[in-house]
Amino acid sequence: MSDSADYNARAKPASGRLSLVGAAKPAPASPARPQLHPQLHPQFHPREAEVFFNRAELDAILSVYGQKVAEGEWRDYAMGGFRDVAIFSVFRRTSEMPLYRIEKRPKLARKQGAYSIVAATGLVLKRGHELRQVLKVFEKRSLRLIDA
Repeated sequence: MSDSADYNARAKPASGRLSLVGAAKPAPASPARPQLHPQLHPQFHPREAEVFFNRAELDAILSVYGQKVAEGEWRDYAMGGFRDVAIFSVFRRTSEMPLYRIEKRPKLARKQGAYSIVAATGLVLKRGHELRQVLKVFEKRSLRLIDA
């Protein structure tokens, strides 16, 4: 075989020959994907709305929280919004269990009331329909002397 014949063979790449210059890579054959119905695919499921405190509720809670911080009783808080409950937790120190949890459960609004104060032991201290009334649990009661 001559040099010129070999050069001409290389100049035009054959379909079976590997060429690194000027040839586009063939697209890999992909297996047929089954098409999922949009409502069955997890990407298309709408997220359920989370429950959270509105601005007026947060103002009332933070007002009480500010008073207790000023008195030195509380030091930290945490908030969380979930599918069925919003929680405002109050701590004496950041490393311990919450002293109190202020919970909002809208599903209980017509029954027992959406708002509740839960102690660290799990005891429900107060429950009601209006947050301001429920937060009165934290007001200091004046001590009176009783004549015996």
